[in-house]
Amino acid sequence: MKKKNPKKIVVGMSGGVDSSMALVLLKEQGWEPVGVALKYPVWEDPANCLKENVCCSAESFQIAEGVCKKLEVPFHVFDVSGDFKKEVIDYFLGCLRDHRTPNPCVRCNRHLKFKKLLEWAGRHGIDHVATGHYARVRKNPKTGKYELLSSKDAEKDQTYSLSFLSQEQLRHMVLPLGGLTKPEVYRMAEERGFEIFLKRKQSQDFCFVSGSAMGPFLTKEIGRKEGPIQDDQGREIGRHQGLHFYTVGQRKGLGLSGGPFFVTGSDVAANILKVTRYEKKLSSREVLISPCNFIGGMPETPVRVKAKIRYRQTAAAGTLHPVAANKARIVFDRPQRAVTPGQFAVVYQRSVCLGAGEIL
Repeated sequence: MKKKNPKKIVVGMSGGVDSSMALVLLKEQGWEPVGVALKYPVWEDPANCLKENVCCSAESFQIAEGVCKKLEVPFHVFDVSGDFKKEVIDYFLGCLRDHRTPNPCVRCNRHLKFKKLLEWAGRHGIDHVATGHYARVRKNPKTGKYELLSSKDAEKDQTYSLSFLSQEQLRHMVLPLGGLTKPEVYRMAEERGFEIFLKRKQSQDFCFVSGSAMGPFLTKEIGRKEGPIQDDQGREIGRHQGLHFYTVGQRKGLGLSGGPFFVTGSDVAANILKVTRYEKKLSSREVLISPCNFIGGMPETPVRVKAKIRYRQTAAAGTLHPVAANKARIVFDRPQRAVTPGQFAVVYQRSVCLGAGEIL
């Protein structure tokens, strides 16, 4: 067995400012970083204006390699295209076929990104993996378990998307940007001579297809199945193109006059999309979640928590009730808007992310 070097660390490189500055920080802190870029599949279609994924395109690889070369750090590209299709794209399409709204980032981080970075590290005798995520990891001295904590930058905090990571994965993780804000990271890039990142726009699209190409992508992969749109009284007020194109709370893209209208759900058997004019009808106080991932273990009794039911939401107060080994119920103090099956409810106590569960 190859002897491990405790100073070596694999850094997941996307070609962006965050992973690049994570590499810089680790080098300055005395680590011996190795840059590894994961190559994902490309949806080759004229409708996909990005042509290649923003975070793993040839241009991104060149930038990542240039950063590593400047710092005299080894750089490697690890092709994980086959696993990405199975673990992320197939999951994404499967959720939509089941009329749920997927969150590919939560799925990817546990089952693809960190899994593959740790796999590459293990094969090369390296015990630690780092990324440019805005979050923190610590070992609780009382319990001996690893905890995932919110970052200093509340606006950029990424614990939501990391909430399904396991104890074993957290044990090997280093997150250098957890104590920094995004402006501080940009300032670091400027001070260290990486001005390229000050001009480079960061993508907000899914990594395997651009936002503008999502409609054509779903049409090609799932197809269209036209059906009625019904209001609160059961009257047909329009036609939809397929239930998988819509999500609870959606307002835009319905093609209805006399609105605004909001999607409240669907009758899958009858292929009916249901909408309302009354936004308050989207509110719900309870959320049932399963499967769950509680990083330090499922609470045995009801506990007070704060929880997010989507990434860009402020965590709301409520009580978590364990239901079964892999199921829990969250009762919020105040109704939450557009609880969406397939999305994730992520649970916190102060700065500690306890874990998450898929909304049923």
